[in-house]
Amino acid sequence: MGNTDKITIGLVMKSLNAEFFKSMQKGAELFSASHDEYRLISVGTDSQTEIEEQIALIDKLVDEGVDALVVVPIDSKALVAPVVRAISRGVIVVNIDIKLDEDMLSAAGVNLTYVGPDNFTASYELGSRLSSCLNPGDKVVMIEGLPVAENAKERKAGFVKAIDERGLLLADSRPADWETYKAADVFRQIYDEHSDIKAVFCCNDAMALGVIDVLKSYGKEPGAVKVIGFDNDEAMKPLMNEGWLYGTVDAFGSQMAVEGIKQVLRTIEGLKGGGVYSTPYEIII
Repeated sequence: MGNTDKITIGLVMKSLNAEFFKSMQKGAELFSASHDEYRLISVGTDSQTEIEEQIALIDKLVDEGVDALVVVPIDSKALVAPVVRAISRGVIVVNIDIKLDEDMLSAAGVNLTYVGPDNFTASYELGSRLSSCLNPGDKVVMIEGLPVAENAKERKAGFVKAIDERGLLLADSRPADWETYKAADVFRQIYDEHSDIKAVFCCNDAMALGVIDVLKSYGKEPGAVKVIGFDNDEAMKPLMNEGWLYGTVDAFGSQMAVEGIKQVLRTIEGLKGGGVYSTPYEIII
């Protein structure tokens, strides 16, 4: 344990400017307020791409003597080394939301517990729902997340499988690193080249917001191009009601860190680490 009798758990997230992680932090802190057996320190980066900053946050928490870490990695490979360092110093680590690279963990002799949704299946199901209202040969595009994140890869693969089965044409697919402003820039370039597209899959709602802003600026009507996202951010609900957002996935981010914390507490009580603990998701149309 740390320097006091009370367990200290560090929650390390991505951008705390992103609605999804604000919700995650709030859920974790509300849960922790009613559990006095541990102290929670929640931290995150300013953007979705600050890999070195996130590594520094982990190293700092370990140096300060935390007993456990719940980690949402920005980069599934780059964050393996600091996690392994933490474990070597006796820190319990639970990986949530975005999987760390399994091959790298295995090579380091680490069997880490993962808590999070099945991103592939969720994206496949959402993509299938979208595909059912389009025709074979229709053009669609994808705005990808950060390519070094495992959930970005899984969401892309699930959507591609869904549209392939329907015979849709993926006209373009480019990353926008989870950020609204990047998605707007990327989509504007794509739409100038493919103005006949029927739908856009954005690997999170923040990027869907950027796409919708572009469609509005081009004078499009709600639903003229079907847009789907992922996360069910609160800010997207009016856009769904207005018809700008066709669908999204609720991965219950506010409870994901809570499940990670619960897993830490179980491990401290003697549960063997390792394995995958799937959290629920819901398709919102």
